[in-house]
Amino acid sequence: MKILSFLAVFCCTAVFSQSGNPEIMKDAFAHTYSIVARDAETGEMAVGVQSHWFSVGSIVSWGKSGVGVVATQSFVNPAYGPQGLELMEQGKNPSEALGILLAQDEGKEYRQVAFLDTSGNTAAHTGENCVEAADHISGENYSVQANMMLNATIVPAMQKAFLENAKLPLAERVLKVLQAAEAAGGDLRGSQSAAIIVVGPEKVKNPWEEKKIDLRVDDHEQPLAELERLLKVARAYEFMNRGDLAMEENNIEKALEEYGNAMKLFPENLEMQYWTAVALANSGRMDEAKPIFEAIFKEDENWKEMTRRLPSAGLLNIPPQELLNLIK
Repeated sequence: MKILSFLAVFCCTAVFSQSGNPEIMKDAFAHTYSIVARDAETGEMAVGVQSHWFSVGSIVSWGKSGVGVVATQSFVNPAYGPQGLELMEQGKNPSEALGILLAQDEGKEYRQVAFLDTSGNTAAHTGENCVEAADHISGENYSVQANMMLNATIVPAMQKAFLENAKLPLAERVLKVLQAAEAAGGDLRGSQSAAIIVVGPEKVKNPWEEKKIDLRVDDHEQPLAELERLLKVARAYEFMNRGDLAMEENNIEKALEEYGNAMKLFPENLEMQYWTAVALANSGRMDEAKPIFEAIFKEDENWKEMTRRLPSAGLLNIPPQELLNLIK
């Protein structure tokens, strides 16, 4: 694989020298496959990407709630991300926004870019000098694109996976598309990094609310397997967060339901078990809570110290003697 990567860079360097575009070599060499997509039910928008390149998610995937998403790859011009989003926010549709940026880019024939807006409109560009196999397919609510692929079946396989998994949540649907690309042959050089971002259909007030999901695998032997694991963990913690909100509202039964859902996804996680035990204790169900506490303490005694500290913070409401008996 290292030899292939070296030869690819060497050959491209020769091409650029002959074509008078040496500046392109300064751009990140993120040949890859990606999808921009929208969920017709929720309005959420996403970018999913995988490449044999370090930290591909940091340069390829861009999104803004209430505006749209962008994937910029091949010899990456990162400006397509923020500038494309700005143009769409100003009212340009994806075709207009992409056309404006391509007209300003002397290296456009080395670019591969896809835009998607809140209405599900898409626009994509695959430059003539993108390394084969390179192609894109765009439709309502999605665009799939790839370059430097092992074969020409990969982009159609991505489209098929997107259309066949419409019932899945958007992030899981995007993951299926990436997995389909890999199963069809994937990047000629192999795999290294992957990412998924999801943004909402409405604009947000605070920057920390911008992304509903923001997962990156920067360097891994099996980036899609790791991305799948992280997505599962992220879903588990969504349940945990809802459980915490229910606890704040003193809705113990709701908290137990949410914590239980989290544990189903991530049963080996001690923290998820722990807060379930706390919710049980706070609802007066100490007989159910105690065995869970004891199993956790056996794994890691630091949780005893955590338990000692909770009453003063108002998070564990049991009699003092019962607390002593629990952590002795």
